Amino acid sequence: MFKNQICFLLFILVSVKGFSQITGTLIDSTSNEKLPYASITLFNNENELVEGMVTDEAGVFELQGVPKGTYYLEASFMGYKPKTIEGIKVTRRNQEIAIGEVLISPSDEFLEEVMITAGSATVLNKVDRQVYSAVKFQNSKGGTATDILRNLPSISVNGLGEINVRGSSGFEVLLNGRPTQGDAAGILGQLPANAVERVEVITAPSAKYDPEGKAGILNIITKKGAAEGAFTQINVMAGLPSIEPYDNSENPQRYGADITYNVRKEKWNISLGTSYLHNDINGRREGDVFTIINDTLTRFPSDGERSFDEENISGRFTLDYLPDNKNALSLGFYAGKRSKDRTADILYYDNHKITPAEGGERVSTFQYFNENLRIRRSDFALGSIDYSHTFDNKSELSSSFLYEYTMLGGPTTNRNLGYPDTSELLQNEYNTNDNPLHGIRAQIDYKLKPLSIGQLETGYQFRNLDHTGDFVYERRENENEDFELVPEFSSEVNLRRKLHSAYGQLTGSRDNWEYAAGLRAELADRELDLSDKTGDLDTTYYYDYFKLFPSASLQYTFKNDLKVKAAYSKRVERTTTFKMNPFPEREHSETLEQGDPTLLPEFVDIVELGIEKPLKGGNSIFGTLYYRNVENLVNRVNTVYNDTILNRIYSNVGREKAVGLEIGAELKPVEKWTNFIGANVYHNAIEGTFDNQRIDNDSWIYSINANSTYRFSPGTSLQFTFNYLSDHNTAQGEDSRFYSPNLSFQKSFLNDQLTASFQWQNIDLGLLNSNEQSITTARPGEFYTTTNYVYEVDIIRLNLTYSFNNNKNESRFIESEFGKREF
Repeated sequence: MFKNQICFLLFILVSVKGFSQITGTLIDSTSNEKLPYASITLFNNENELVEGMVTDEAGVFELQGVPKGTYYLEASFMGYKPKTIEGIKVTRRNQEIAIGEVLISPSDEFLEEVMITAGSATVLNKVDRQVYSAVKFQNSKGGTATDILRNLPSISVNGLGEINVRGSSGFEVLLNGRPTQGDAAGILGQLPANAVERVEVITAPSAKYDPEGKAGILNIITKKGAAEGAFTQINVMAGLPSIEPYDNSENPQRYGADITYNVRKEKWNISLGTSYLHNDINGRREGDVFTIINDTLTRFPSDGERSFDEENISGRFTLDYLPDNKNALSLGFYAGKRSKDRTADILYYDNHKITPAEGGERVSTFQYFNENLRIRRSDFALGSIDYSHTFDNKSELSSSFLYEYTMLGGPTTNRNLGYPDTSELLQNEYNTNDNPLHGIRAQIDYKLKPLSIGQLETGYQFRNLDHTGDFVYERRENENEDFELVPEFSSEVNLRRKLHSAYGQLTGSRDNWEYAAGLRAELADRELDLSDKTGDLDTTYYYDYFKLFPSASLQYTFKNDLKVKAAYSKRVERTTTFKMNPFPEREHSETLEQGDPTLLPEFVDIVELGIEKPLKGGNSIFGTLYYRNVENLVNRVNTVYNDTILNRIYSNVGREKAVGLEIGAELKPVEKWTNFIGANVYHNAIEGTFDNQRIDNDSWIYSINANSTYRFSPGTSLQFTFNYLSDHNTAQGEDSRFYSPNLSFQKSFLNDQLTASFQWQNIDLGLLNSNEQSITTARPGEFYTTTNYVYEVDIIRLNLTYSFNNNKNESRFIESEFGKREF
């Protein structure tokens, strides 16, 4: 370990002498907004291309390594008139030429439409990511960031609401480029879609980023603006009652609102926000299970309610202070409450035993009703402070510190009752837990003065997680008894994890080439303390590693704008506390759930080859061939606990390999009709062992996301979306196909200050099987399960958004680092 630490501390910076550079910022001359991802090209007096690049998300460009000579610069962007700046003279080495703001005007042909209807491309391809415009997916308005993601080619959302990037649920979420360590689905499910400007899908991230997330990174960019003054926006959502009957005990409630106030004046930027969302989903669960023990088969088919009641309330505050153009300070605070209650009231209507298991006769028949309520709550508060400084030589230093406190917990009530006489109590079980979490992240980054070979960046990050858990499981057999502790299910768990990491990253461009290469080193130290309530067990599990995470990417642009690229990235998927707790938790009548204290993190290699070609009329196509190799694959697998209960375990089951092709196209047959379609097709293979049995299965999997929009006028549009996920394999079985059609109509009023959206989600009309998915697992000679989840269809929602002035939203809030990952 000592040698590893020495290697870690000797992480080397490299410095080389540079040529000159030309810098500037591209600005929309009519709105004063900065233009990201616009083309910047530099030519010499012989009209030969010398250098080229695209502006970053702040509209900034830096042309590096420019030799002596006289040049002219061209700036271009879709829907804008090209802008040429002539007479740029480089007279010496290391000369810094600051052009300043370059104003570019919308073309006369598209001026009105571009400014009102956001006629930019749906997707922009960069060397290391695809960038999607959120405004293109209007069916997500009033919803969350998850509703935006389900439209992207590489992303699928299944019937349980799980988000997958290229078939993997392991990915990291960034907010405005800042790392988070919360549960990805939780973060995205709490962020209003109205606040999202665009989504960047980074499937082969560079060493600059934390290596967490085996499928890469989703960077969510929130709306910002450049104008001074105040901005106030109110969003209101209301949903109609359920159309389809599900025989649930309560009618779903769907309503919410969020308010954002932002004021920017000279050196200050203040953002205040509060949001409330109550979003219930009705549904049912139909299941069939059998187990085999000692040649006796026990079968217990079931049917009943499975619904969710979810409520979120939060408040946020951010203060930015910019004393001059070299320094920036930001303070942030975020606090709130979140709850998600799952009701699973299930009738086990034909439980019976057969012996012998094959070809035998019934020896008993019984039935019972299970009332199950699982409540998951999270109260949280976190604060952050960020500071950055730009030196006279254009080097940049930035630092960030975040502290988070989260109280996770919530009880599960599991009551087995007689049937049809439900007044008879067969068994009453109650388990609860308190999981206080303390998290710290400290980070410092340094960007050197641009060099002739590109931009060199280095940085260091420290993360500390302290997550304790007190799990109490009690049981009684009738209402007159007191609850008694069940020691084998009760425990105390304490996870402490420290991470040190440092990186070096070089990015640059020359001629038609763009390139990046980097190396990140990470030192991890994990301690897991376990003890039971009887004092018989008190064990500590240790795990640490020192690993290098290299990355590289290369892109070449041909004269016809055809782009080809290649990339490699090494990643890690770290384990959560929940998946390492070996004490079983009673999820519901037929399932226990537990983890593995020796669970290893997953280590991942990602390789990509991509191509992208813009076409005439605003059309474009792109495709990416990829390979992903996962070592120490973590899967949820089942074993038999007793004749009517399965034990669900998180375990390292072996290796997963995925080879796939991701394609997308934007097609515009006529001026008012725009279509975006994306697909992901891949072959997934899982090889390994679990419980001394071989795991070897594979399948072809595909997903399709289509989006078609027709604009009747600048402020009126109709959009249809369709999301489809095919059957796909798991370690012990298969998940069925899942699909969802959606329709939305949007209309703007009062000079675009008020926007109304009418949404019809999960279209079914009693004719389709929308929003349904079956999950099957099996182990020959031991068990078989199949469960069909039937969730609400034909949901009708109305969203209203009102802005009190025309300034753009520049609010910027912090998000959870640690707690949401465990929620």
